[in-house]
Amino acid sequence: MSTGINRFTGRPLSDWPHVVQSILVILSTRIGDRVMRRSFGSAIPGLLGRNLVPATLLRFYTAIAIAIELWEPRFRVRRFEYPGAENSANDLRQGRLGIRMIGDYRPRALSGDMTVETVKTVTL
Repeated sequence: MSTGINRFTGRPLSDWPHVVQSILVILSTRIGDRVMRRSFGSAIPGLLGRNLVPATLLRFYTAIAIAIELWEPRFRVRRFEYPGAENSANDLRQGRLGIRMIGDYRPRALSGDMTVETVKTVTL
């Protein structure tokens, strides 16, 4: 399994919570920001602030899927869900959008074992 450090508390973090933290770091890092790893990150920061129209949503979904496929082998996106109950009209007017990712959790992928242990959900 994988073990790391919680970026907020400094405490050990392992398994699924470590994967979720990794996904959030990938999606919040602009491509080119990491000095020693220029290609790390996602296109998400560059999409923020755009109008929430179907084309923008498709760009978000695509940017998320590509970044996770490139940088986080322990999770493979199966599909995206738009949780309507969590996205009120007021939230959308404020530019807030909730997205739920459902995918395969492969806890030993960093060592080359791509066996799927379970299906997990990440809410963004």
